[in-house]
Amino acid sequence: MSMVISEDRGAVRHVVLNRPEKRNAMNQQLLQELAAALGQAAAQDAVRCVVLRGSGPVFSAGVDLAELAQHAGRPGVLRPFREVFLECANRCEAMPKPVVCQIQRACIGGALEVALGCDLRVASSDAQLGLPEVKLGLIPDVGGSSRLPALVGLGRAKELIMTGRMIDGAEAARIGLVNRAVAPEELESATEALVEELLANSPIAVGRAKHVMDASARPALSQTLEMEIAVQEYCVAAAREQAAREQAAGAQPAGEQPAGEAGEVALSRS
Repeated sequence: MSMVISEDRGAVRHVVLNRPEKRNAMNQQLLQELAAALGQAAAQDAVRCVVLRGSGPVFSAGVDLAELAQHAGRPGVLRPFREVFLECANRCEAMPKPVVCQIQRACIGGALEVALGCDLRVASSDAQLGLPEVKLGLIPDVGGSSRLPALVGLGRAKELIMTGRMIDGAEAARIGLVNRAVAPEELESATEALVEELLANSPIAVGRAKHVMDASARPALSQTLEMEIAVQEYCVAAAREQAAREQAAGAQPAGEQPAGEAGEVALSRS
């Protein structure tokens, strides 16, 4: 079964995460299919707008922790995983047409970093959004450290990333993390209304306006992405050293407590 489905509704391509039984958790297969679907949408002139959404009640709970646990403690194995994750976020940003992310219930960790690569975000007021990587001794490493400050300002971005705090859709709209938050039952219609506004304008002008605005931030983004890789590798190495010391002392490593389904992140994203 495909983990990502593409549906055309007129000139709008809906790219749908399709693992509802896993809360659309992002594993290697889903990310590869998502990257391919985004590439296809970008290449088709008949597609004027892309809506990224999840099937079922949740947009995405983030990284598939069960899959990552299979590779825990194997340095370098998960680098391709991060690369395809980053490719998804970058393809949303580089798309020569607007990408709208429709967020229901949960958008956590890596899922939020992909959403940050989109142009516009519409969330249900009860959605839970956050970057909880620091709670596992890591940092957001798929562009979140750069894209989040650009949206909400450096101070608010530091607070969200350094505390790992979750916020609801209403708060996300208040600080500019999402463009609007609506009642859950109005989410689909609100997304459709925003898309109709976009389609009412010149596709060339909309695409070029997006390109110019993104280009102004791209040099800083490129530098930050390289820094994220280096810092994440340092964090992973430090966590392993600490775990080894604690194990040698007969203590349980601090990071071994069970991770909740909503807690995204991977201890071995390296």
